[in-house]
Amino acid sequence: MLERISDKFSQITREISGKSRINEKNVRDAVEEIKLALLEADVHVRVVRRFVNRTLEEATGEAVLKAVQPGQQFIKIVHDRLVQLLGDERQELELKGPDAVSVLLLVGLQGSGKTTTAAKLGARLQQQNDRRPLLVAADLVRPAAVDQLVTLGGQLGVPVYHEQGASEPLKVVKAALKEAKKQQYNTVIVDTAGRLQVDEPLMNEIAALSKLCDPQETLLVADSMGGQSAVEVAKAFNERITLSGAILSKFDSDARGGAAFSLKTVTGVPIKFIGTGEKATDLEPFYPERIASRILGMGDVVSLVEKAQDTINEQEALDLQEKLKSEQFTLQDYLEQFARLRKMGPVSSVLEMIPGMQGQIDPDAIDEGAIKREEAIIQSMTFEERYNHRIIGPSRRKRIARGSGSSVYEVNRLLKRFDKMRSMMRKATKNKKYQQAMLSQMQKG
Repeated sequence: MLERISDKFSQITREISGKSRINEKNVRDAVEEIKLALLEADVHVRVVRRFVNRTLEEATGEAVLKAVQPGQQFIKIVHDRLVQLLGDERQELELKGPDAVSVLLLVGLQGSGKTTTAAKLGARLQQQNDRRPLLVAADLVRPAAVDQLVTLGGQLGVPVYHEQGASEPLKVVKAALKEAKKQQYNTVIVDTAGRLQVDEPLMNEIAALSKLCDPQETLLVADSMGGQSAVEVAKAFNERITLSGAILSKFDSDARGGAAFSLKTVTGVPIKFIGTGEKATDLEPFYPERIASRILGMGDVVSLVEKAQDTINEQEALDLQEKLKSEQFTLQDYLEQFARLRKMGPVSSVLEMIPGMQGQIDPDAIDEGAIKREEAIIQSMTFEERYNHRIIGPSRRKRIARGSGSSVYEVNRLLKRFDKMRSMMRKATKNKKYQQAMLSQMQKG
Protein backbone atom coordinates (compact mmCIF):
# COMPACT_ATOMS: atom_id res chain seq x y z
CA MET A 1 0.00 0.00 0.00
CA LEU A 2 1.69 3.23 -1.23
CA GLU A 3 5.03 1.43 -0.97
CA ARG A 4 6.90 3.60 -3.43
CA ILE A 5 6.04 6.96 -1.92
CA SER A 6 6.26 5.56 1.64
CA ASP A 7 9.82 4.35 1.07
CA LYS A 8 10.85 7.73 -0.30
CA PHE A 9 9.24 9.76 2.49
CA SER A 10 10.59 7.42 5.18
CA GLN A 11 14.10 7.87 3.80
CA ILE A 12 13.75 11.67 3.79
CA THR A 13 12.40 11.81 7.34
CA ARG A 14 15.11 9.47 8.66
CA GLU A 15 17.78 11.69 7.17
CA ILE A 16 16.50 14.92 8.68
CA SER A 17 15.05 13.68 11.99
CA GLY A 18 18.46 12.75 13.35
CA LYS A 19 19.94 16.23 12.84
CA SER A 20 20.41 18.27 16.01
CA ARG A 21 20.63 21.42 13.90
CA ILE A 22 19.16 22.22 10.50
CA ASN A 23 19.42 25.27 8.30
CA GLU A 24 17.41 26.67 5.42
CA LYS A 25 19.46 24.68 2.89
CA ASN A 26 18.68 21.39 4.70
CA VAL A 27 14.99 22.25 4.60
CA ARG A 28 14.98 23.27 0.95
CA ASP A 29 16.87 20.10 -0.05
CA ALA A 30 14.40 17.93 1.86
CA VAL A 31 11.39 19.72 0.37
CA GLU A 32 12.88 19.33 -3.12
CA GLU A 33 13.14 15.58 -2.56
CA ILE A 34 9.55 15.51 -1.32
CA LYS A 35 8.43 17.42 -4.42
CA LEU A 36 10.10 14.87 -6.69
CA ALA A 37 8.54 12.01 -4.70
CA LEU A 38 5.07 13.52 -5.09
CA LEU A 39 5.53 14.12 -8.82
CA GLU A 40 6.77 10.55 -9.29
CA ALA A 41 3.64 9.40 -7.43
CA ASP A 42 1.52 11.07 -10.14
CA VAL A 43 0.17 13.72 -7.78
CA HIS A 44 -1.46 16.69 -9.55
CA VAL A 45 1.09 19.44 -10.27
CA ARG A 46 -1.10 22.11 -8.67
CA VAL A 47 -1.33 20.05 -5.51
CA VAL A 48 2.45 19.54 -5.40
CA ARG A 49 3.08 23.26 -5.87
CA ARG A 50 0.71 24.16 -3.05
CA PHE A 51 2.26 21.56 -0.75
CA VAL A 52 5.82 22.73 -1.43
CA ASN A 53 5.02 26.43 -0.96
CA ARG A 54 3.19 25.94 2.33
CA THR A 55 5.78 23.53 3.72
CA LEU A 56 8.67 25.88 2.88
CA GLU A 57 6.79 28.83 4.36
CA GLU A 58 6.32 27.07 7.69
CA ALA A 59 9.58 25.10 7.85
CA THR A 60 11.99 27.93 7.14
CA GLY A 61 10.67 30.04 9.98
CA GLU A 62 12.71 30.82 13.08
CA ALA A 63 10.46 28.64 15.28
CA VAL A 64 11.64 25.55 13.39
CA LEU A 65 15.26 26.32 12.62
CA LYS A 66 16.00 27.28 16.23
CA ALA A 67 13.80 24.64 17.86
CA VAL A 68 15.23 22.17 20.40
CA GLN A 69 14.42 19.32 17.99
CA PRO A 70 14.28 21.02 14.57
CA GLY A 71 14.20 17.74 12.62
CA GLN A 72 11.13 16.57 14.52
CA GLN A 73 9.46 19.96 14.04
CA PHE A 74 10.03 19.72 10.30
CA ILE A 75 8.54 16.21 10.18
CA LYS A 76 5.47 17.42 12.08
CA ILE A 77 4.95 20.15 9.49
CA VAL A 78 5.26 17.65 6.64
CA HIS A 79 2.85 15.29 8.44
CA ASP A 80 0.26 18.04 8.92
CA ARG A 81 0.50 19.10 5.28
CA LEU A 82 0.07 15.49 4.13
CA VAL A 83 -3.01 15.13 6.31
CA GLN A 84 -4.40 18.31 4.76
CA LEU A 85 -3.80 16.95 1.24
CA LEU A 86 -5.51 13.68 2.09
CA GLY A 87 -8.61 15.41 3.42
CA ASP A 88 -7.96 16.55 7.02
CA GLU A 89 -10.46 14.40 8.93
CA ARG A 90 -12.31 11.11 8.54
CA GLN A 91 -15.55 11.73 6.63
CA GLU A 92 -18.45 9.56 7.81
CA LEU A 93 -21.42 8.54 5.68
CA GLU A 94 -24.27 11.00 6.19
CA LEU A 95 -27.36 8.82 6.42
CA LYS A 96 -30.89 9.39 7.67
CA GLY A 97 -32.06 7.90 10.93
CA PRO A 98 -32.93 4.18 11.14
CA ASP A 99 -36.66 4.87 10.68
CA ALA A 100 -36.18 6.38 7.20
CA VAL A 101 -34.74 5.01 3.95
CA SER A 102 -31.24 6.23 3.04
CA VAL A 103 -30.02 5.76 -0.53
CA LEU A 104 -26.38 5.32 -1.54
CA LEU A 105 -25.77 5.68 -5.28
CA LEU A 106 -22.51 4.15 -6.54
CA VAL A 107 -21.13 5.50 -9.83
CA GLY A 108 -17.90 5.25 -11.80
CA LEU A 109 -16.11 3.83 -14.81
CA GLN A 110 -16.51 0.24 -15.93
CA GLY A 111 -13.97 -1.98 -14.20
CA SER A 112 -13.51 0.31 -11.21
CA GLY A 113 -14.93 -2.29 -8.82
CA LYS A 114 -18.42 -0.88 -8.14
CA THR A 115 -20.23 -4.23 -7.82
CA THR A 116 -17.70 -5.70 -5.39
CA THR A 117 -17.59 -2.42 -3.45
CA ALA A 118 -21.40 -2.31 -3.23
CA ALA A 119 -21.41 -5.78 -1.65
CA LYS A 120 -18.61 -4.89 0.77
CA LEU A 121 -20.39 -1.70 1.78
CA GLY A 122 -23.61 -3.63 2.36
CA ALA A 123 -21.78 -6.15 4.54
CA ARG A 124 -20.14 -3.35 6.51
CA LEU A 125 -23.40 -1.50 7.14
CA GLN A 126 -25.17 -4.72 8.08
CA GLN A 127 -22.82 -5.03 11.06
CA GLN A 128 -24.32 -1.84 12.50
CA ASN A 129 -27.30 -2.52 14.76
CA ASP A 130 -29.46 0.21 13.24
CA ARG A 131 -28.86 -0.62 9.55
CA ARG A 132 -30.77 -3.05 7.30
CA PRO A 133 -29.19 -2.74 3.84
CA LEU A 134 -30.65 -3.76 0.50
CA LEU A 135 -28.40 -4.06 -2.55
CA VAL A 136 -29.93 -3.06 -5.89
CA ALA A 137 -28.62 -4.59 -9.12
CA ALA A 138 -29.04 -1.65 -11.52
CA ASP A 139 -26.04 -2.42 -13.74
CA LEU A 140 -27.95 -3.75 -16.74
CA VAL A 141 -25.14 -3.15 -19.25
CA ARG A 142 -22.27 -5.38 -18.19
CA PRO A 143 -22.95 -9.08 -18.83
CA ALA A 144 -23.41 -11.06 -15.60
CA ALA A 145 -23.25 -7.92 -13.41
CA VAL A 146 -26.62 -8.77 -11.87
CA ASP A 147 -25.57 -12.38 -11.25
CA GLN A 148 -22.32 -11.22 -9.67
CA LEU A 149 -24.10 -8.96 -7.18
CA VAL A 150 -26.67 -11.67 -6.35
CA THR A 151 -23.83 -14.15 -5.73
CA LEU A 152 -21.86 -11.73 -3.55
CA GLY A 153 -24.96 -10.76 -1.62
CA GLY A 154 -25.74 -14.42 -1.01
CA GLN A 155 -22.22 -15.10 0.24
CA LEU A 156 -22.33 -12.13 2.62
CA GLY A 157 -25.92 -12.54 3.73
CA VAL A 158 -26.99 -9.17 2.29
CA PRO A 159 -30.34 -9.18 0.38
CA VAL A 160 -30.27 -8.12 -3.28
CA TYR A 161 -33.15 -6.66 -5.30
CA HIS A 162 -32.86 -7.69 -8.96
CA GLU A 163 -35.03 -8.29 -12.00
CA GLN A 164 -33.74 -10.86 -14.45
CA GLY A 165 -33.99 -9.67 -18.04
CA ALA A 166 -34.68 -6.05 -17.08
CA SER A 167 -33.39 -3.35 -19.43
CA GLU A 168 -34.34 -0.07 -17.76
CA PRO A 169 -32.36 0.87 -14.62
CA LEU A 170 -34.85 3.61 -13.67
CA LYS A 171 -37.69 1.09 -13.38
CA VAL A 172 -35.54 -1.34 -11.38
CA VAL A 173 -34.47 1.35 -8.89
CA LYS A 174 -38.03 2.68 -8.55
CA ALA A 175 -39.32 -0.81 -7.78
CA ALA A 176 -36.43 -1.42 -5.38
CA LEU A 177 -37.27 1.70 -3.37
CA LYS A 178 -40.87 0.47 -3.00
CA GLU A 179 -39.59 -2.94 -1.91
CA ALA A 180 -37.28 -1.34 0.66
CA LYS A 181 -40.17 0.54 2.27
CA LYS A 182 -42.37 -2.54 2.19
CA GLN A 183 -39.76 -4.83 3.77
CA GLN A 184 -38.41 -2.10 6.10
CA TYR A 185 -34.89 -1.93 4.68
CA ASN A 186 -33.47 1.43 5.73
CA THR A 187 -30.31 1.58 3.57
CA VAL A 188 -30.51 1.08 -0.20
CA ILE A 189 -27.20 0.66 -2.07
CA VAL A 190 -27.59 1.08 -5.85
CA ASP A 191 -24.97 -0.53 -8.09
CA THR A 192 -25.02 1.24 -11.47
CA ALA A 193 -23.44 0.50 -14.84
CA GLY A 194 -19.93 1.73 -15.54
CA ARG A 195 -19.82 4.69 -17.88
CA LEU A 196 -17.27 7.03 -19.43
CA GLN A 197 -17.69 10.66 -18.47
CA VAL A 198 -17.79 11.57 -22.19
CA ASP A 199 -20.69 9.18 -22.88
CA GLU A 200 -23.54 11.70 -22.96
CA PRO A 201 -26.51 9.25 -23.03
CA LEU A 202 -25.16 7.26 -20.08
CA MET A 203 -24.31 10.43 -18.13
CA ASN A 204 -27.89 11.62 -18.72
CA GLU A 205 -29.10 8.27 -17.40
CA ILE A 206 -27.10 8.54 -14.17
CA ALA A 207 -28.39 12.10 -13.71
CA ALA A 208 -31.96 10.77 -14.08
CA LEU A 209 -31.23 7.99 -11.56
CA SER A 210 -29.87 10.54 -9.11
CA LYS A 211 -33.00 12.68 -9.49
CA LEU A 212 -35.26 9.65 -9.02
CA CYS A 213 -33.73 8.25 -5.83
CA ASP A 214 -32.47 11.55 -4.31
CA PRO A 215 -29.49 9.82 -2.64
CA GLN A 216 -28.05 10.80 0.72
CA GLU A 217 -24.66 9.72 -0.62
CA THR A 218 -23.45 9.70 -4.22
CA LEU A 219 -20.16 7.83 -4.12
CA LEU A 220 -17.66 7.59 -6.94
CA VAL A 221 -15.85 4.24 -6.99
CA ALA A 222 -12.47 4.89 -8.59
CA ASP A 223 -9.44 2.71 -9.23
CA SER A 224 -6.75 4.18 -6.98
CA MET A 225 -4.04 3.07 -9.39
CA GLY A 226 -5.47 5.48 -11.97
CA GLY A 227 -3.55 8.41 -10.46
CA GLN A 228 -4.47 11.76 -11.97
CA SER A 229 -6.92 10.12 -14.41
CA ALA A 230 -9.06 9.11 -11.40
CA VAL A 231 -9.12 12.77 -10.38
CA GLU A 232 -10.27 13.85 -13.85
CA VAL A 233 -13.04 11.24 -13.72
CA ALA A 234 -14.13 12.60 -10.32
CA LYS A 235 -14.23 16.16 -11.70
CA ALA A 236 -16.39 15.14 -14.64
CA PHE A 237 -18.88 13.17 -12.54
CA ASN A 238 -19.00 15.91 -9.92
CA GLU A 239 -20.02 18.45 -12.57
CA ARG A 240 -22.99 16.32 -13.67
CA ILE A 241 -24.14 14.83 -10.38
CA THR A 242 -22.74 16.30 -7.18
CA LEU A 243 -20.56 13.69 -5.50
CA SER A 244 -20.60 13.41 -1.72
CA GLY A 245 -17.54 11.21 -1.53
CA ALA A 246 -15.27 8.69 -3.18
CA ILE A 247 -14.22 5.11 -2.55
CA LEU A 248 -10.77 4.18 -3.83
CA SER A 249 -10.71 0.54 -4.86
CA LYS A 250 -7.53 -1.56 -5.18
CA PHE A 251 -5.80 0.67 -2.64
CA ASP A 252 -3.72 -2.28 -1.45
CA SER A 253 -2.16 -2.45 -4.94
CA ASP A 254 -1.47 1.29 -5.20
CA ALA A 255 2.25 1.91 -4.77
CA ARG A 256 2.15 5.58 -5.77
CA GLY A 257 -0.84 7.37 -4.21
CA GLY A 258 -1.51 10.01 -6.86
CA ALA A 259 -5.30 9.71 -6.64
CA ALA A 260 -5.39 9.77 -2.83
CA PHE A 261 -3.24 12.90 -2.63
CA SER A 262 -4.95 14.83 -5.41
CA LEU A 263 -8.65 13.99 -5.13
CA LYS A 264 -9.77 16.17 -2.22
CA THR A 265 -7.64 19.19 -3.13
CA VAL A 266 -8.56 19.25 -6.83
CA THR A 267 -12.23 18.25 -6.68
CA GLY A 268 -13.29 18.92 -3.08
CA VAL A 269 -14.63 15.34 -2.95
CA PRO A 270 -13.54 13.53 0.25
CA ILE A 271 -12.34 9.93 0.25
CA LYS A 272 -14.65 7.96 2.55
CA PHE A 273 -13.46 4.37 2.12
CA ILE A 274 -10.59 2.41 0.60
CA GLY A 275 -10.68 -1.13 -0.79
CA THR A 276 -7.76 -3.09 0.66
CA GLY A 277 -8.33 -6.60 -0.70
CA GLU A 278 -10.83 -9.06 -2.10
CA LYS A 279 -12.49 -10.22 1.14
CA ALA A 280 -15.79 -8.76 2.36
CA THR A 281 -13.98 -7.14 5.29
CA ASP A 282 -11.44 -5.45 3.02
CA LEU A 283 -13.27 -2.14 2.87
CA GLU A 284 -11.87 0.29 5.42
CA PRO A 285 -12.73 3.84 6.48
CA PHE A 286 -10.23 6.36 5.14
CA TYR A 287 -8.35 8.16 7.92
CA PRO A 288 -6.05 10.87 6.47
CA GLU A 289 -3.96 11.13 9.64
CA ARG A 290 -3.33 7.40 9.84
CA ILE A 291 -2.33 7.18 6.16
CA ALA A 292 0.02 10.17 6.56
CA SER A 293 1.66 8.53 9.57
CA ARG A 294 2.24 5.31 7.67
CA ILE A 295 3.73 7.19 4.71
CA LEU A 296 6.22 8.89 7.02
CA GLY A 297 7.20 5.59 8.67
CA MET A 298 5.43 6.39 11.94
CA GLY A 299 3.25 3.30 11.70
CA ASP A 300 -0.47 3.07 12.37
CA VAL A 301 -0.93 1.65 15.84
CA VAL A 302 -4.63 2.59 16.03
CA SER A 303 -5.52 0.56 12.92
CA LEU A 304 -3.31 -2.30 14.12
CA VAL A 305 -5.18 -2.41 17.45
CA GLU A 306 -8.54 -2.25 15.65
CA LYS A 307 -7.59 -5.17 13.42
CA ALA A 308 -6.44 -7.15 16.46
CA GLN A 309 -9.71 -6.39 18.28
CA ASP A 310 -11.64 -7.78 15.30
CA THR A 311 -9.86 -11.12 15.63
CA ILE A 312 -9.58 -11.59 19.42
CA ASN A 313 -11.83 -10.36 22.23
CA GLU A 314 -10.72 -9.11 25.62
CA GLN A 315 -11.34 -12.40 27.44
CA GLU A 316 -9.41 -14.37 24.84
CA ALA A 317 -6.51 -11.92 25.17
CA LEU A 318 -6.49 -12.32 28.98
CA ASP A 319 -6.63 -16.11 28.69
CA LEU A 320 -3.74 -16.04 26.23
CA GLN A 321 -1.70 -13.84 28.56
CA GLU A 322 -2.26 -16.25 31.46
CA LYS A 323 -1.18 -19.20 29.31
CA LEU A 324 2.01 -17.38 28.34
CA LYS A 325 2.77 -16.52 31.96
CA SER A 326 2.26 -20.06 33.23
CA GLU A 327 3.91 -21.84 30.28
CA GLN A 328 0.60 -23.42 29.30
CA PHE A 329 0.80 -21.97 25.78
CA THR A 330 0.59 -24.97 23.45
CA LEU A 331 1.11 -25.74 19.79
CA GLN A 332 -2.69 -25.74 19.44
CA ASP A 333 -2.75 -22.13 20.73
CA TYR A 334 0.10 -21.34 18.34
CA LEU A 335 -1.93 -22.78 15.44
CA GLU A 336 -4.95 -20.65 16.37
CA GLN A 337 -2.80 -17.49 16.26
CA PHE A 338 -2.00 -18.21 12.60
CA ALA A 339 -5.71 -18.02 11.78
CA ARG A 340 -6.05 -14.74 13.69
CA LEU A 341 -3.01 -13.27 11.95
CA ARG A 342 -4.43 -14.24 8.56
CA LYS A 343 -7.68 -12.40 9.37
CA MET A 344 -5.67 -9.23 9.95
CA GLY A 345 -4.33 -9.34 6.38
CA PRO A 346 -0.95 -10.03 4.76
CA VAL A 347 1.93 -10.19 7.25
CA SER A 348 3.80 -7.41 5.44
CA SER A 349 0.78 -5.07 5.77
CA VAL A 350 0.48 -5.80 9.49
CA LEU A 351 4.20 -5.16 10.08
CA GLU A 352 4.02 -1.83 8.25
CA MET A 353 1.59 -0.58 10.91
CA ILE A 354 4.29 -0.95 13.59
CA PRO A 355 6.16 2.35 14.17
CA GLY A 356 9.63 2.33 12.67
CA MET A 357 9.03 -0.68 10.43
CA GLN A 358 8.05 1.19 7.24
CA GLY A 359 10.87 1.02 4.75
CA GLN A 360 12.65 -1.61 6.86
CA ILE A 361 10.62 -4.50 5.44
CA ASP A 362 11.44 -6.34 2.26
CA PRO A 363 8.10 -7.90 1.22
CA ASP A 364 9.99 -10.54 -0.77
CA ALA A 365 11.86 -11.58 2.39
CA ILE A 366 8.61 -12.39 4.21
CA ASP A 367 7.94 -16.03 3.47
CA GLU A 368 4.22 -16.41 4.12
CA GLY A 369 4.58 -19.91 2.68
CA ALA A 370 6.66 -20.79 5.76
CA ILE A 371 3.62 -20.07 7.94
CA LYS A 372 1.53 -22.47 5.85
CA ARG A 373 4.25 -25.14 6.17
CA GLU A 374 4.27 -24.74 9.96
CA GLU A 375 0.47 -24.98 10.00
CA ALA A 376 0.67 -28.22 8.01
CA ILE A 377 3.20 -29.67 10.45
CA ILE A 378 1.06 -28.88 13.51
CA GLN A 379 -2.10 -30.13 11.80
CA SER A 380 -0.32 -33.47 11.20
CA MET A 381 0.11 -33.90 14.95
CA THR A 382 -2.41 -35.62 17.23
CA PHE A 383 -4.25 -33.40 19.73
CA GLU A 384 -2.22 -35.04 22.51
CA GLU A 385 0.99 -33.94 20.77
CA ARG A 386 -0.30 -30.41 20.18
CA TYR A 387 -1.15 -29.98 23.86
CA ASN A 388 2.12 -31.55 25.07
CA HIS A 389 4.89 -31.23 22.53
CA ARG A 390 7.40 -32.80 24.97
CA ILE A 391 6.13 -36.27 24.03
CA ILE A 392 7.13 -35.86 20.38
CA GLY A 393 10.09 -38.22 20.10
CA PRO A 394 12.04 -39.36 17.00
CA SER A 395 9.42 -41.84 15.71
CA ARG A 396 6.59 -39.30 16.12
CA ARG A 397 8.66 -36.66 14.32
CA LYS A 398 9.14 -38.98 11.36
CA ARG A 399 5.38 -39.65 11.21
CA ILE A 400 4.56 -35.93 11.43
CA ALA A 401 7.09 -35.12 8.67
CA ARG A 402 5.52 -37.74 6.38
CA GLY A 403 2.00 -36.54 7.13
CA SER A 404 2.80 -32.87 6.45
CA GLY A 405 4.98 -33.40 3.39
CA SER A 406 7.97 -31.89 5.19
CA SER A 407 11.23 -33.21 6.63
CA VAL A 408 12.25 -34.25 10.13
CA TYR A 409 14.63 -31.29 10.07
CA GLU A 410 11.70 -28.88 9.54
CA VAL A 411 9.72 -30.53 12.36
CA ASN A 412 12.74 -30.22 14.68
CA ARG A 413 13.21 -26.57 13.70
CA LEU A 414 9.56 -25.75 14.43
CA LEU A 415 9.71 -27.38 17.87
CA LYS A 416 12.94 -25.57 18.77
CA ARG A 417 11.56 -22.23 17.60
CA PHE A 418 8.34 -22.82 19.53
CA ASP A 419 10.25 -23.54 22.74
CA LYS A 420 12.38 -20.43 22.30
CA MET A 421 9.37 -18.24 21.49
CA ARG A 422 7.41 -19.56 24.47
CA SER A 423 10.30 -18.84 26.82
CA MET A 424 10.74 -15.33 25.41
CA MET A 425 7.03 -14.51 25.66
CA ARG A 426 6.87 -15.78 29.24
CA LYS A 427 9.66 -13.37 30.17
CA ALA A 428 7.94 -10.55 28.31
CA THR A 429 4.64 -11.00 30.19
CA LYS A 430 6.40 -10.83 33.56
CA ASN A 431 9.14 -8.27 32.96
CA LYS A 432 8.33 -4.65 31.99
CA LYS A 433 11.98 -3.88 31.15
CA TYR A 434 12.11 -6.91 28.88
CA GLN A 435 8.95 -5.71 27.10
CA GLN A 436 10.54 -2.30 26.53
CA ALA A 437 13.74 -3.92 25.23
CA MET A 438 11.73 -6.06 22.79
CA LEU A 439 9.84 -2.99 21.56
CA SER A 440 13.11 -1.08 21.15
CA GLN A 441 14.62 -3.90 19.09
CA MET A 442 11.48 -4.09 16.95
CA GLN A 443 11.62 -0.35 16.23
CA LYS A 444 15.26 -0.70 15.16
CA GLY A 445 14.07 -3.24 12.57
